Amino acid sequence: MTYVNGYGIRYLDYDYRSHKSENYKFLILLHGLGASAERWLPIAPTLSKYFRVIVPDIIGFGYSDKPTVEYTMDFFIEFFEEFIENMHIHRPIVIGSSFGGYLATEFAIRFSSRVEKLVLAAPAGMMRSSTNVLDQYIMAALYPTYENALRAFMDMAYDPSIVTDDTVRDFINRMRLPNAKYAFMSTLLGIRDSPRLLGRLSKIQVPTLLIWGDSDNMIPLQYSKEYNEIPGSNLVILKDCGHTPFIERPTTFSQTILKFLDEQQDID
Repeated sequence: MTYVNGYGIRYLDYDYRSHKSENYKFLILLHGLGASAERWLPIAPTLSKYFRVIVPDIIGFGYSDKPTVEYTMDFFIEFFEEFIENMHIHRPIVIGSSFGGYLATEFAIRFSSRVEKLVLAAPAGMMRSSTNVLDQYIMAALYPTYENALRAFMDMAYDPSIVTDDTVRDFINRMRLPNAKYAFMSTLLGIRDSPRLLGRLSKIQVPTLLIWGDSDNMIPLQYSKEYNEIPGSNLVILKDCGHTPFIERPTTFSQTILKFLDEQQDID
């Protein structure tokens, strides 16, 4: 646990004791809307063999504090900036999924020199209208019954059988925490009212990889084209995969990231 502007922020710190060298690099994983650090459990241990992996519960979500404030993009940027300063992290590699991808994108636009590399997994921020799968997920957040949550997670995945009982119950428990629903809905409003990304993505001057499932019905693959504006960005499309490739295809997802980071390291 650390504190950002007086708010308690829970985070996971993977295998930091195994990194003997003082020159190890930090890799930060940012989860999606209404999620928590646990969503990254399928890949964090693998990545921690090569990096010090930090996985926060973004303020307003997971088991971090959920203050009664307006959850604007400026608020989240301020949180993330203060978080990495508190953790004494200099130029991390940032991997963001969905809303976490939006936060990572916006941070890299504003502070490109403070990010080493960027990986975006089906990032939010481009859609100006909802999808049926997103509507179902919002319904599950507002009315967190087992049936609603199960349907939302099954609709999100290409293969519904990957959805576990633990995933569903953990989501329900977190959405029943004080202020959880408020933070969720306030964040949706904050996303809606945020500045458009188009026309600003060229400010990202770091190596960037996008990963998208070909069967993502939450944030459809068509939105990946908009990110061509990032100079030199690369897109990898995972077949038979939905909105959460790090859960649905964890081995392929990890290998794709490590290959990208290794190639960029050679360039550096």
